[in-house]
Amino acid sequence: MDAAFTEEQHEIRRTLRELLQKRCGPDEVKAAVRTPEGYDPILWRQLAQQLGLPGLALPTAYGGVGCGPTELALACEETGRALLPSPLLPTTVLVAPLVLALGTERQRAELLPALAAGELTGALAVPGGRLSTALALTGRNDGDWAGGGRAGGVQARRCGTEPGGTEGEWRLYGEAVQVLGGHGADVLLVAAHAGGYARSRTLLFVVQGGVPGRATGDVPGLVRTRQTAMDETRPLARVQLRDVKAELLGAEEGPEAVVSALARVGAGAAAALAAEAVGAADAALGRTVEYVRAREQFGRPIASFQAVQHRLADLYVRVQAARSAAYYAAWAVGAPARDAEPGAPGLALAQALETQRAVAGEAIQLHGGIGFTWEHDAHLTFKRAACDELLLGPLHRLRAHAAEAAGLFGAAGRAAVPA
Repeated sequence: MDAAFTEEQHEIRRTLRELLQKRCGPDEVKAAVRTPEGYDPILWRQLAQQLGLPGLALPTAYGGVGCGPTELALACEETGRALLPSPLLPTTVLVAPLVLALGTERQRAELLPALAAGELTGALAVPGGRLSTALALTGRNDGDWAGGGRAGGVQARRCGTEPGGTEGEWRLYGEAVQVLGGHGADVLLVAAHAGGYARSRTLLFVVQGGVPGRATGDVPGLVRTRQTAMDETRPLARVQLRDVKAELLGAEEGPEAVVSALARVGAGAAAALAAEAVGAADAALGRTVEYVRAREQFGRPIASFQAVQHRLADLYVRVQAARSAAYYAAWAVGAPARDAEPGAPGLALAQALETQRAVAGEAIQLHGGIGFTWEHDAHLTFKRAACDELLLGPLHRLRAHAAEAAGLFGAAGRAAVPA
């Protein structure tokens, strides 16, 4: 294993950082999250056209750049440093890899080039807000997390016997909440339960986005409503499906193919989000160091006090350790199966989220009273840290499932892992 980055990887980091420093300061972030899209569409198109960011990890055959998880992690570290509001996580990290893994050749040819070019955005809708379970990060995803045939969740049934129905046409019913980027996504991948009790299985379906917030438009019966979120840089949505026409993603295989693909995508998402959390923590630490150097108390900068120095030194060590873990997780995701270490992405994500939360808390403390005001830059990082754990956590379940995947508990210990 060569731990040194290539010149191309350094160039990706440098170019993206320079662009975001010019176009994505705190004021721009606060303005972007209040747009209907929840991000700056002009900046997103610029990132797509100049850097190929949406297709960074997609094959060149489908219009992508042809890089791997390491390059995507480096890019996410820079977007995390700027707290960039964008469709990068739902589109590039979640939807595009699932289409690549499960889609038919026709579906790949139709969707992936447009996703890679930034012309389409995507979102993954998982019922019950159980995204981390679906991605096999906090537990095994072979259960009934998509509905299990009971009331609730999202149910799928095939038409054909009803008057006017078309053989092979799928219809979706149900609701998914806390769908990341779902209020304005052009393409929705919906996890739905099919087959009832006789042939119970979870499948993924493609739904072309209609008009957000309405039940009319391109897709009758699809209602999407943007939800209020504490971290406005990650907009969430409620997606309601009322007899919505959908297309099965890929061939109608057993649920094992879907479960396996979701687990692989979950590992990549954990590595990317860990790198993003490291970038946010590192930027917050840098701003805090600058502040304590300038703030004076008792006639001297507070950075000269040994207690403050110790606190900052501890944070620096934690950020560097989390960065190393995130880089290793990205390498493990792209490594051959025989070399990959099970559970590494989940452990790296837990460490990075814990570090981000610690840095955000200390940043507020060391900024004094102004650090806790909603208008201050430190509070943006605090809100990101608080909500990231809710998105793919909690931490103890990330660690427990990673340890189980690595076989640390053995047969007896697996039964004691919290669900």
